[in-house]
Amino acid sequence: MIETEFLHQLDRFSLIINKRVTSNYSGERRTVETGRGLIFKDHQIYVPGEDFRNIDWKVFGRTDKLFTKRYEEERNLTVHVLVDFSASMNFGRGKQKKSEFAAMIGLGFAYMALKNNERFVLSTFTDKLEFFKPKRGKKQIMSILEFLSAKKAKGDMKLDEASALYKKKISKQRSLMVIISDFLYSIDEIKNCLYRFKDNDLILLQVLDVLERDLKIEGDLRLQDLESKAHMRTFISPYLKKHYTQMLDAHIKKIHLECEAVGAEFYSANTGQKIFDVFYDVLGG
Repeated sequence: MIETEFLHQLDRFSLIINKRVTSNYSGERRTVETGRGLIFKDHQIYVPGEDFRNIDWKVFGRTDKLFTKRYEEERNLTVHVLVDFSASMNFGRGKQKKSEFAAMIGLGFAYMALKNNERFVLSTFTDKLEFFKPKRGKKQIMSILEFLSAKKAKGDMKLDEASALYKKKISKQRSLMVIISDFLYSIDEIKNCLYRFKDNDLILLQVLDVLERDLKIEGDLRLQDLESKAHMRTFISPYLKKHYTQMLDAHIKKIHLECEAVGAEFYSANTGQKIFDVFYDVLGG
């Protein structure tokens, strides 16, 4: 079940993007790119062929040299949130499935984007990619909540495919990109995704079930693959549990390293945590 009580707790956070994006965004954000705007940036030497209307005649009067005025181009930041709803996210032994926990995190980012007057796009991938177009207004939170609540984790679309499709649908303007998944994909797939979005401010947020993170089961078990539906009988021994934990830790470490290589941030959470604590880890530092 997707809960919303935590949203008001996020009011104490400000989505301080200048901490995350080097383009000096703040509130109604302006990029440091030069264009037609209202905020004066600096002067540059006039080059024949440029619009003479931009010549600063006062400077010419003082220096006898032609300079043009440059202005900062005003743009609004877009916060992109991509949530994995493939079949593996349907797992859950606790109060919530991974998909529900991930949906709440996605909803929280959308809520904070609205609070900071940013545009946002919240998207999901199952067996296909679905996304909301950037809009403004608090009604969007309710429509996103309805969309996520009705969504079922299914399908086998991979992260590599979903990120490639998403890349084609978004503008080249620098954005904040948040990807929420269990990231139980090959490192090569994750690496491909990272390099597609490396020119954005990028956050990868892993969601694992409590049982996945701490394998507290033993004995003879019958397991099912959520994507292929295949069954397998196995015996989980203390040795197997130790080996599993080592493999998972090694996988998470590799994701960390790949994120560091492109300047992205990586956080790992589990369904036993409070949503506020997850956001504190990401934004509170």
